Amino acid sequence: MILQYLTQEFEHEVSSTRKLLQAVPEKDLAYKPSETSWTMGELAQHIATIYYWYVGTITQDVYDISTDSLERGDTNDIKATLALFESNVEKARAALKTLTEEKLLDNWTMTVGEQVVLGPMPRGMVARGFLFNHIYHHRGELIVYLRATGNKVPGMYGPVYEDEIKTS
Repeated sequence: MILQYLTQEFEHEVSSTRKLLQAVPEKDLAYKPSETSWTMGELAQHIATIYYWYVGTITQDVYDISTDSLERGDTNDIKATLALFESNVEKARAALKTLTEEKLLDNWTMTVGEQVVLGPMPRGMVARGFLFNHIYHHRGELIVYLRATGNKVPGMYGPVYEDEIKTS
């Protein structure tokens, strides 16, 4: 039953993430709010990249991220980032189809070579924290970037603030 809910949430949130990434204008990809922040293009690409991590998280008990061949594109090309997002979503969907309720309970660990960086913990907790919540966190950052640059934020859960002002 949990797997069914995770899969439904995944599909709903893919749509929301797509709307948000489509709202990123090419002209503002170099914007960053501080010296220690990513640019808008880097942040958008990171969001697209997280969907790739579903594969290693769901299909491997120990995911050594240092041996994975992570595809990245030009952070100054939002169309390339959108294409990367769509490709990674398809890979994530395929991985999700292999998941079972029992596998959600299996321990999972992330390593960088010999160094454990996350886990061991049940795969279901990792899916929620490392994958789903990680995306939501960075989407929130991207919303702030869009507003700071005067861009419209798409409604992902109903009307947005800008829509409310127009109707008042």
